[in-house]
Amino acid sequence: MTANNYIEGSTPAKSGFDILYEDNHLLGIVKPVNIPTQGDASGDPDLLSLLKEDIKERYQKPGNVYLGLVHRLDRPVGGAMVFAKTSKAASRLSEAVRSRNFDKTYLAIVHGTPPKRQDRLTNTLLKNERTNTVSVVSKGTAGGKEAILDYEVIGTAGNDGLSLVKVTLLTGRPHQIRVQLSHIGCPLYGDQKYGQAFNKPGQQIALWSLYVGFPHPVTKEQVHITSLPPDEAPWSLWSRQTYQELARQL
Repeated sequence: MTANNYIEGSTPAKSGFDILYEDNHLLGIVKPVNIPTQGDASGDPDLLSLLKEDIKERYQKPGNVYLGLVHRLDRPVGGAMVFAKTSKAASRLSEAVRSRNFDKTYLAIVHGTPPKRQDRLTNTLLKNERTNTVSVVSKGTAGGKEAILDYEVIGTAGNDGLSLVKVTLLTGRPHQIRVQLSHIGCPLYGDQKYGQAFNKPGQQIALWSLYVGFPHPVTKEQVHITSLPPDEAPWSLWSRQTYQELARQL
């Protein structure tokens, strides 16, 4: 079961969301940037509620619609995301996440070039709930949680001082990619929270969910859902063929 959103291939829902994969148990979509995954203090429309309304309308369902949140993307981040359409699917996918049988690969554009072409970053992260920021702290710090990711430098845009990096998450901590890459001196393009010294106000953060892969909660067949970043700056510094090839390798 494979759904690819290369240049075309996704199905627009009535609500405007691009559907990458759907069956009776799962819904895979392209999360738009700058929309919260679920309701928050801003009161802005959130993805979970909007998708429930979309399902209700498309299938003419009476009453409340169930849609389970299995993983999250930060508000400014877009790309491939999957939801569970039944409680059983939600439970099994949540277990896949806990057992690290739920693969998540991202693309990031960062300032500078990471010190190694490929590396595994392991840090302890601590979240400040009051400021909604995360910092790297010493191992053993009270409240700190281990964060692990693998990265690979795909290419550099020398004149712009930017690098394209593929990131595979092994844990799912808040702001993890943004904080860990900033910690090695390579903050994300457009990240106002962890790269203020490098970025201009109003720039869109260059972090995209390229791929999610997991065993189907019912059939157990592997599901692969991919979404390419938008064909606009700064992503357009690299060719669409580059992104297509990266997606095909997953």
